[in-house]
Amino acid sequence: MSRIVALETADVRFPTSLSLDGSDAMNPDPDYSAAYLRVCTDAVDGLEGHAFVFTIGRGNDVQVAGIRALAAHLVGRDVEELLADMGALWRELVHDSQLRWLGPEKGVMHMAVGAAVNALWDLKAKREGRPLWALLSAMSPEELVALIDFRYLTDALTKDEALDILRAAEPGRERRKAELLATGYPAYTTTPGWLGYDDVKLARLCREAVKDGFTQIKLKVGAHLPDDVRRLAIARDAVGPDIRIAVDANQRWDVAEAISWVRSLAPYDLAWVEEPTSPDDVLGHAAIARGVAPVPVATGEHMANRVMFKQFLQADALQVLQIDATRVAGVNENVAILLLAAKYGVPVCPHAGGVGLCEAVQHLSMFDFVAVSGSIDGRIIEFVDHLHEHFVTPVDVQGGRYLAPRAPGAGTEMRAASIEEYSNHG
Repeated sequence: MSRIVALETADVRFPTSLSLDGSDAMNPDPDYSAAYLRVCTDAVDGLEGHAFVFTIGRGNDVQVAGIRALAAHLVGRDVEELLADMGALWRELVHDSQLRWLGPEKGVMHMAVGAAVNALWDLKAKREGRPLWALLSAMSPEELVALIDFRYLTDALTKDEALDILRAAEPGRERRKAELLATGYPAYTTTPGWLGYDDVKLARLCREAVKDGFTQIKLKVGAHLPDDVRRLAIARDAVGPDIRIAVDANQRWDVAEAISWVRSLAPYDLAWVEEPTSPDDVLGHAAIARGVAPVPVATGEHMANRVMFKQFLQADALQVLQIDATRVAGVNENVAILLLAAKYGVPVCPHAGGVGLCEAVQHLSMFDFVAVSGSIDGRIIEFVDHLHEHFVTPVDVQGGRYLAPRAPGAGTEMRAASIEEYSNHG
């Protein structure tokens, strides 16, 4: 038997604003940052669980404080008991009445719970000697369903429906696992498209993306329409007619403005328009989706919880669903969201534009392919070529595809030297 002896946190901030990496219409000077968590135990194997919540700088201290507030729930607890029933752990933390009062299933505390849950999944995967995607993909449908809290979901997805989806995917698991290990998972790149880059850099990075094997790129838009038209023309000329180009407004527009703006950009053959308006506005997204069709609407990186995803799917307010590894309350909630997407037949194309998000979310997409949707059709993971060197097991993207991780864990462990060098000590 082993016990959790400490939750150690760090406020890690990388100065990406200096080069305008990550810049968009709503966030002109982000510093990619991590409210970082290390779950320490007294086990003789010395293994730890690592996770983080992604932020863009200021506010990281608040998120770290939220994670620290969970110490009373976890320090001193039996590790084996917690890891044996991750569904019970999720429900215990999410439904704690004191935490829910701060914002039921949303906000800083919900994301803090996600860090704790993800850190324990990292520890569980390390203890079992498997990458997280393979650990999840080996679980039975019954075990996976037990991870999910179906409260608030049953008008869209029942436990029996979830079991049917997972059981239908079971026969092809080993074949898809072998395919994944052999050929990887499709990726697209946002690296060329940050709003602060000049036109010369944009064109150069677009050409490099094609050379590197990417079949889709993404550009940030929304600050100034003539600039967006010019930049899209440059990008389309650089990549040619066969490469898909998505655009991301990062919540910039009102509904009518979004429809008008996207129609102006539509001649450049858009793969999708991402986050066109407030991430909470279900009906607004539905109106935009109708108004810009056939251009698909993509959203999800700022959705607070599974209930929001349920409503967007019910309202046909998105055509591309974008999970985020650290926005909701961890792996369990993302499993529920993947099942919702499978029920509604909507492809999942995760958000990964931030430090460590590529490392984390690849596991969820690969699990989805092997054990949930059983498909890669229309599915693709975002990739940004920033800060991977700070992780113990960085992503490996070759020829425009994520190669399946083979190292045990969830990919969320940051190098100790990087934590020390970039920690904000206030």
